[in-house]
Amino acid sequence: MAPPGPAGAHPTSAEPLSRSVFRKFLLMLCSLLTSLYVFYCLAERCQTLSGPVVGRSGSGEEAGTPGRGVPAGGPGELAAWPVAARRKRLLQVRPRPRRRPPAPRADREEAGEEEPPGLAGSLGGSGAGSSVAETPPGTLALLLDEGSKQLPQAIIIGVKKGGTRALLEFLRVHPDVRAVGAEPHFFDRSYDKGLAWYRDLMPRTLEGQITMEKTPSYFVTREAPARISAMSKDTKLLVVVRDPVTRAVSDYTQTLSKRPDIPSFESLAFRNRSAGLVDRSWSAIQIGLYAEHLERWLRHFPARQMLFVSGERLVRDPAGELGRVQDFLGLKRIISDKHFYFNQTKGFPCLKKAEGSGRPHCLGKTKGRPHPEIDAQVLRQLRDFYRPFNRKFYQMTGHDFGWDG
Repeated sequence: MAPPGPAGAHPTSAEPLSRSVFRKFLLMLCSLLTSLYVFYCLAERCQTLSGPVVGRSGSGEEAGTPGRGVPAGGPGELAAWPVAARRKRLLQVRPRPRRRPPAPRADREEAGEEEPPGLAGSLGGSGAGSSVAETPPGTLALLLDEGSKQLPQAIIIGVKKGGTRALLEFLRVHPDVRAVGAEPHFFDRSYDKGLAWYRDLMPRTLEGQITMEKTPSYFVTREAPARISAMSKDTKLLVVVRDPVTRAVSDYTQTLSKRPDIPSFESLAFRNRSAGLVDRSWSAIQIGLYAEHLERWLRHFPARQMLFVSGERLVRDPAGELGRVQDFLGLKRIISDKHFYFNQTKGFPCLKKAEGSGRPHCLGKTKGRPHPEIDAQVLRQLRDFYRPFNRKFYQMTGHDFGWDG
């Protein structure tokens, strides 16, 4: 065996090799840990930002001012928002919506259901597509089981082709409104399924938020007033009404788009045209007898719990009419002129930013269809027919809607 070298002699060749390997191992380990840490941080940030921080909340699942989370006027208005709504918005996550089988078209039409629009740019929320019954909760807080499902405190009960879809879409901009997208039809079609089933359709809400739904056929369903009253006598009811003659033509136009072979408007509207005998049994005519339907509702609800929204004013001045609605629902006036622009092509107001989207949102192609030409004499006869019913309706509601001018 070779004697050890003198003190200070250079180490053997194996010694520097082992130290070199060890240093490389430490360097690789540090690099790996650093990479994992950076990846973790990035993943956490991406999760936080996975839902838009600007705009939405308040629908059947979400709503907010245009763009979800920060009012259109800028961050300066954020302080005015309820704390719970702001927290909800900043923790936004957008899971995939659940879908329910769509009802047959014929059934929807006979029951008076308005088709939910396809959004410009698409949106599941409150009702993109007729099969969407509910968009699931869109916030991290709700995914963590915060909030709860409540029976609706407010319901849009009518009327078909009056502007109910527009009202719901506009209301969903408000951060304190949560609404089911499509029409549940609980109080007219599915009452036997029970209130537990109905509640399960509703979105989760946080404290201070209102749960809503809209089904226009409730207004003309005889059993609906008593059934809603049995659920809660404090339910607030909204009715969007429109000139009954124009409404009837719009109703016919919708049916014609699905069944082009139906008889003419004139032949359906009159039993005897020469005698001016209007066919009250035709649903398009019968829905417009607002005073008769309202009498049933007033047996179960006081007039102060009902708000009648002008479908015409909802088109001309959406912010003004939404102001009345927000006051009626006890909401802070957040929805204003800055949320709307007028689409000249469709002839309707549109949202500058839809809930859950930074894009403008107009109602779908089923809204604003051009009406067929109807003989002017036919329209005059129908106006004469509706005039006494309209005047009685004005007296009952304390508001002249100006349909007889």
